[in-house]
Amino acid sequence: MRVVGGEAKGRRLKGTISPGGRPTTERVRAAIFNILSPQLYQGGRVLDLYAGSGSLGIEALSRGASWADFVEQDRRQCAVINDNLENTKLRSNAAVYCSTVHSALTSLAGPYRLVMLDPPYRLENLDQVLEEIAGIPNLVDFSGTVVAGHSKRVTLQSGYGPLQMISHRSYGDNVVDFFEREG
Repeated sequence: MRVVGGEAKGRRLKGTISPGGRPTTERVRAAIFNILSPQLYQGGRVLDLYAGSGSLGIEALSRGASWADFVEQDRRQCAVINDNLENTKLRSNAAVYCSTVHSALTSLAGPYRLVMLDPPYRLENLDQVLEEIAGIPNLVDFSGTVVAGHSKRVTLQSGYGPLQMISHRSYGDNVVDFFEREG
């Protein structure tokens, strides 16, 4: 697995080592960042939830985000994220929180221009996580974007509070939904 674009393009990333881990593929990461406007995240803060290997947040940093917070509850995966940040020379622009997403969301201060989450397919409460994200004032910047990856067997709502779905893309068994925060 490699970084797809930006200053760290081509650098190798360690993958997930946790049982049931499923890294976001290079193809899907490339598609996500081809869809997103670079002005959305360049120079801004991003949040990578259920970070796994950290590939989504690292991709954003490589392409010009100024800061990324990574949230992953598995300590071994937190070590992988830290190694990947070191190997890509992006460590000084990031923080890794070895915590549950729920705990992290109660303590992280936004606003983030881009929030990305690609949780394990076995996660059954993705709707609740998106509702929680939408319900935290100033977590997502005005006109900010939330990108949610999930199995094609899961159907998300068209909106969660101020987050409204603006795009729905399928890549085999992977689905990526894009939500924008409205005023």
